[in-house]
Amino acid sequence: MDTKQYKFVGKDFDIEAAPTKIDGYNDEDMTMVENVKGQIEANLKKLKKFQKKMYSRSRYGVVLVFQALDAAGKDSMIAHIFSGIDPVGFTVNNFKQPSKTDLSHDYLWRIHQKLPERGAIGVLNRSYYEDVLVSRVHPELILNANLPNVLSIADVNDAFWDGRYEDIRQFEKYLTRNGYVVLKFFLHVSKGEQKKRFERRITMPEKNWKFSASDIKERQYWDEYQLAYEKAINETATQNNPWYVIPSDSKWYSRLVVSDILTKRLGKLDLSFPEVTAEQKAAMDDALHSLENEKD
Repeated sequence: MDTKQYKFVGKDFDIEAAPTKIDGYNDEDMTMVENVKGQIEANLKKLKKFQKKMYSRSRYGVVLVFQALDAAGKDSMIAHIFSGIDPVGFTVNNFKQPSKTDLSHDYLWRIHQKLPERGAIGVLNRSYYEDVLVSRVHPELILNANLPNVLSIADVNDAFWDGRYEDIRQFEKYLTRNGYVVLKFFLHVSKGEQKKRFERRITMPEKNWKFSASDIKERQYWDEYQLAYEKAINETATQNNPWYVIPSDSKWYSRLVVSDILTKRLGKLDLSFPEVTAEQKAAMDDALHSLENEKD
C-alpha cells in the first residue's frame, strides 16, 4: 500500500486540515492489514541493515522525536518498529515533568545528556518540545524554572515563546551540523479516536494499567493543545529538519508511514562498512592462520 507524505518545512501546517485517517484504508479489512504488516516488516529489515552500517562507522547519529497527545500510540509504535534493532547502539528516553535538578539548568540540558552517540539511534518519547507544548497550555509551569525576567504569567508572552522556538531551531541545526539526522513525528489522532482508546483503557482489565486520571484532565484542553502543536510545528519545521504529521487513528497505518519515512531518510545517507586496509587484512590472515593451526 502506498503511503502519502505529510512533510512540513515551513509555516504551511493547518492542524484542522491535517487528516487523522486515510480514505481507502480500513482496519477491518484483514487482507489490507496483512499487506500493511508485510510492508512494515520489509522496512524493518532495511532498518536493521542500516543500523549495522551506522554503528560500524560512527559517522551519523539519528534522533527520532515522537510527540503526540495521550493514547495516540507512541509507545506501541516505538516497540514495534524497533523490535528487531540491536540494543547496542539504540536508546529510548521518555521525558516527563522536569525534576528540581533539571529546573536548575537550561531546559535543553536534560535532553542533551540523553542524545545518542554518533553511530546510534536515539528515540525521544516526548522531548524538548514539551517545553513549547505542555508549558504553552499551562504557562504557570514556566515559573518553576526561576528564569530571569519571568516573574509572572504576564512575562510568558509571545516574545518568550518566539525565543524558545528559535532555541529549538538552532539546537536542531547544531545537531545536523554535527552528523545527526533529526526526524520529528507528530502522531495526529482525532478527538473521537482518543475517546475510544481511553474507554478501552477503562473497560478492558488488561488495559487498566494504562489509564491515568490526568489524561482525562488534559483532554479538557484539547483545543489549546491543537493550537500549541500547530504553532510549534510551523515555527520549527525547516528544510533540513521538517516535521512529519502522521495520520494515527489507525495504529498499523501510522507504523507503516513512520517506517517508510525512516528507511527512506536513512537510505539517503552514505552508509557503508569500513574498508579493511592492507595492514588490517594481513593481521586478520595471520589470526586465521593461528586459529587453524591450534592444537585441540
